Amino acid sequence: MKNLNQIDLNLLVYLEVLLRERNVTQAANQLGLSQPAMSNGLRRLRALFDDPLLVRTSEGMTPTERALELEPLVKEILLGVDRAMQPTTEFAPGEAQMVVRIMASDYAESTLFPAVLNQLREHAPGITLDIMNPSDVSFLDVERGKVDLVINRFDQMPQSFHQITLWQDSFSCLLSPDNPILGDFSLRSYLGADHIWVSKTGMGGGVGVDPSDVQRLGRGDAALADLGEKRRIRVFTRHYQAAMTLAEQNDLIVTLPTRATWLKRDNPRVVVRPVPFDIPPLELKMAWSPLLHNNAPHRWVRQFITAIARSLDAPPQHTA
Repeated sequence: MKNLNQIDLNLLVYLEVLLRERNVTQAANQLGLSQPAMSNGLRRLRALFDDPLLVRTSEGMTPTERALELEPLVKEILLGVDRAMQPTTEFAPGEAQMVVRIMASDYAESTLFPAVLNQLREHAPGITLDIMNPSDVSFLDVERGKVDLVINRFDQMPQSFHQITLWQDSFSCLLSPDNPILGDFSLRSYLGADHIWVSKTGMGGGVGVDPSDVQRLGRGDAALADLGEKRRIRVFTRHYQAAMTLAEQNDLIVTLPTRATWLKRDNPRVVVRPVPFDIPPLELKMAWSPLLHNNAPHRWVRQFITAIARSLDAPPQHTA
């Protein structure tokens, strides 16, 4: 039986990165080691645990059953060490020089980040934001701590992630003041019109839309399906700003979260109207990896963004 003084605790760091990357070269790059040094670390780990841990297969390096058992235990040990090593002094945002990488939907980027950037310039001018599209990022990138935060609507999320709801939002319609249905804007006229659909922009690379798959089209189309109805979608886009510009055409309607439509309230080429049927509200969430949960700068950024999100005035539920 091995005791603690026989174990090089650095090997646990090696093991965590190897199991995360499942590639010796990538693990070496993550730790700033040479590939021979990483290979030697894996050899020592195999001797320590009397198990091959990672086995080369047609799909690359595959963890053994023992490695999968060890993975959550090693993560918990390293998280405990990280908590113990955090500085006792408070994080000083005004002096910080750092880059915060955030995956944000077009909706969040438009409605939340102008206020965030404005306040950052005052309170933490040395913090730079790198805002990425949802299609640029996978949940694995977030889990590994390569991305600091994700801010979006999520149907599913790994259970290990920490998350918080920033706000709830209703839905409204944006259309041209010259749209002929404006004088009788009802469910009947809504269904008779042509529509612009905007993706909810989930994580990872996407594929084309199947117009017949109502449930995957989103809340609005699912709500219509519950009524036994279906709208006529003529344009599919992945960008809120593009959809709101297209709504200036006099024969198209876009149905969006109300906070997004409210950005156009002073644009004379569009008007905002309540959706003529009920759509369940959406939740804008912020999520992050447990690897970063106890990091003091990261904690300050999370709290900063949350406070701003909750301080912003919600638009009226209906506009006439």
